[in-house]
Amino acid sequence: MSNLFIFIMGTIKQGVLGGFSGKVGTVIGGTWNGITYMRGIAPRHSDAQTEPQLNQRMKFAVTMKFLQPVSQFLKIGFKNYAVKMTAINAAFSYNFHAALQGTYPNLTIDYAKALLAYGTLTPALNPVVTSSVAGTVTFAWDDNAEEIGASPLDRTLIVVYNATKNQAVYIAGLTDRATGTQTVILPNSFSADTVQCYIAFISIDEQLVSDSLFAGAVVVL
Repeated sequence: MSNLFIFIMGTIKQGVLGGFSGKVGTVIGGTWNGITYMRGIAPRHSDAQTEPQLNQRMKFAVTMKFLQPVSQFLKIGFKNYAVKMTAINAAFSYNFHAALQGTYPNLTIDYAKALLAYGTLTPALNPVVTSSVAGTVTFAWDDNAEEIGASPLDRTLIVVYNATKNQAVYIAGLTDRATGTQTVILPNSFSADTVQCYIAFISIDEQLVSDSLFAGAVVVL
């Protein structure tokens, strides 16, 4: 594993993480070789512009904007829920239903409810994030390696998302659960921006992943 490394008058199957087929707004869902996918289509001038349609399109746009910078990370974070669908589709489905807040046209992501990893491994305990050294953020969490389903050797999955620039830094496997802290070096351009921070764990054999937890928002020094 590297250290650093789509909507509907359609049908949704298998619940919130299931696939769908059909068209909603500017997105088509379907299957190819048994894999569920979503793809955008160019809008036509003849498309109706009713408020419900605009609302749906904006929901898709806001969700995809949030997930696009972490699409490679989602291949790890949602890998166990990407059966007959891509990991980003699984992540899109969850966050579309659970993480949007507000009403059209003021729709945003509720960062505390968003998930960038989804799984059965024991998650981090009491994660927090601070920025006390320029150009860095530091994650801290309580060691819960003795809990059922956890191991001191579980490795961190870290995401730092900058909404201002719609960019993200993500790191996999750099620190273990028992260590309880990890510092992330950020691009100079992140200085003075507010970033949204997430932590999850992956088992040492890379088979199990925990839910990500929102460690908080912090202004980068």
